[in-house]
Amino acid sequence: MTTQLPAPPEHPVASIVIRAYNEAQHLPEVLRRLSRQTTRDFEVILVDSGSTDTTREIATAAGVRVVQIAKSEFTFGRSLNRGCAAAQGRYLVMLSGHCYPGSPSWLEEILAPFAEPGIATVYGCQRGGPRTKFSEHRHFATTFPARSAIPQDGFFCNNANCAIRADLWRLRHYDETLTGLEDLDWARWATEHGHRVAYQFTARVAHLHDETWPQVFRRYEREAIALKRILPDFRFSLIEFLRLFSQTVALDMAAARRRGALISRAREIILFRFSQYWGTYRGAHYHRALTRQIKEQFFYPRKAR
Repeated sequence: MTTQLPAPPEHPVASIVIRAYNEAQHLPEVLRRLSRQTTRDFEVILVDSGSTDTTREIATAAGVRVVQIAKSEFTFGRSLNRGCAAAQGRYLVMLSGHCYPGSPSWLEEILAPFAEPGIATVYGCQRGGPRTKFSEHRHFATTFPARSAIPQDGFFCNNANCAIRADLWRLRHYDETLTGLEDLDWARWATEHGHRVAYQFTARVAHLHDETWPQVFRRYEREAIALKRILPDFRFSLIEFLRLFSQTVALDMAAARRRGALISRAREIILFRFSQYWGTYRGAHYHRALTRQIKEQFFYPRKAR
């Protein structure tokens, strides 16, 4: 059965911008959950960066407006800027194409903190799914705690499940040259100009990463490259790699043992934490020019055969 989204109002409160590349596996469920939101005052825009599956057809059949960006032009910031430029809403809600809204009130929850003065951006909680790696589950729980902070200290946020004020985006677009963390960069700009960031625990999504180990490595590598651009004093030494790798593996192993899953999860824990921190180390020490070929490896890493 094809999901049909409600017809958007002429001037919606929210524009939901979905970045997508070959998301035919997840998009029908994402759209089904959006169709059941308690608030109907929104439009959906899908920014497709060259999908070769049926992503665009699924979106079009559901009544979603599709904006296309050539694969060769893609960066995370550029993709979002294209979607935001097409949006009509007062708030721009970013949702990854493989993030499932956790409840029918998800949109209401992520917009609610804007009632507080000075809030520029709100990000919501992320949790994994049945196929999420054990250490990723633990990473989500640490990064997105079970308590809201409105506002929070600092400028951390995450665009997989996030909303920003459209008027502020028009003043400062996402940086299209970064290899990742364009959300962190934008939030830093907002806080430097007197605005605040909010974390809304109740605006939960299931973030269904299903990455190969090279993809996990590339994700953390490109984010470290971006972080070095955003925070020039960022350093990540070999000693820090060894310390964090050994500490997190030990903690994850202990948690897996308590759950009776040590034997089945031990190899996965080691591979995830190695990919995470070795990728971060390599990114922090990356000095090559970002050619088109290298960028494609960061944004579209090949799946293992």
